[in-house]
Parts: sequence; C-alpha cells; structure tokens
Amino acid sequence: MLGNGLTQISRIVFAATLLTCIGGQFATAQQLNSNIAPAGQQTSPPIGWVEFCEREPSDCNVPQTRPSIVSLNEGNWREILRINAAVNREIAPITDMEHHGVVEHWSYPTEGKGDCEDYVLEKRKRLIRAGFPRQALLITVVRDHKGDGHAVLTVKTDRGDFILDNQAPKVLAWSETGYRFIKRQAQDNPNRWVSLGGYDTSTVAGTRN
Repeated sequence: MLGNGLTQISRIVFAATLLTCIGGQFATAQQLNSNIAPAGQQTSPPIGWVEFCEREPSDCNVPQTRPSIVSLNEGNWREILRINAAVNREIAPITDMEHHGVVEHWSYPTEGKGDCEDYVLEKRKRLIRAGFPRQALLITVVRDHKGDGHAVLTVKTDRGDFILDNQAPKVLAWSETGYRFIKRQAQDNPNRWVSLGGYDTSTVAGTRN
C-alpha cells in the first residue's frame, strides 16, 4: 500500500476512480449515507453458509466484535481493486452441480474453479490477510439482472458500501449494481444475517442495466 506521500497525479487518479464509483460527484455526509445499504432485522443465514461453517469451523467460530469500516484511501482502494481483479481472473466459473453434484456448496476455490459464493469467500480471505477488518467484509445475497440468486462481497467504507462481484469487471457502489439486495452478514457477527429488504437498485437513477 502507498504511504502518505501521494503525488498530485495519484490523488487525481484516486479521486476520479471514486467519482465513478459514487455517482460522479464528491459526496456530502448526507449523500454518503445514501451509499450505505439499509440493513434490517435479523434473518436466517443461507444454508450454504451453515454447511460451510460445519466444514470450516475456524472461519466461523469467531468472537463477536464491534462493527468496523474501511477508511478509504488510495492505497487500500487499489488493494481492493487488485484482489477483486485477481480472483476474477484466476478462478474459472462452474456451477455447484457441475463441480460437486449438488445445488449448493460453498467452499474455497482450491481447484481454481467455483461459483459466485466461492469467489466471495476467496476475496474475503485475501482481503483479511491484507489487513482489512473482517467486520467490513460482508457476504451478501442478491438477485442479479436475470433475477437469479447471486452472492457478492460488500466492503463497508467511510465512502459507502462497495460491491466485489465476479459478474462485473468494476467495483461499484452498491446502489449502482442494478441488483435486488436480499440479505447479508451482520458486521458484529458473521454468523448472524440481516435482511436488506429486497431493495431493488435497478430503480435508482443512473443504475446500469
């Protein structure tokens, strides 16, 4: 990651990238709040997560902690982009039925292939290893542009919620994805899941389709 000695060019590049991701303008405090996905009441975790935790207890048996967000700067933004692109490039897409013979199976893509949840788990693992707080890296269930169930990784930052997605080449603000947001992990406990109310971002002005 880069230190405090950012060049003027680096600052401009970083600002331009953020402008693209948060709707083409610098956000005020009020606007930043609108870039945060509205979490609701506790809901049931996906069965895929429950079964994953049975196989990988060390990933799930973690202490409850205070919520945390990423203070976004040029260095960690570039690291987010790098890890997202690397996992998308390195992992070949395959359905759970083709890979494991079952409809749903969450696992790390150790064989270099996997479906959306496997991409998410790998990105989450690499970001944690890079020093990002687990409480800011939340597995999220959505309905994609075709209406199919899909998993993405939400990164919670002081500039809003950003989505890492194997179906998209760019890291986008959650409100720019065009997805319907169903549920995600709670920040204080990865085994507790909260409803996102089915919020449909395809209705947001400027959302890509």
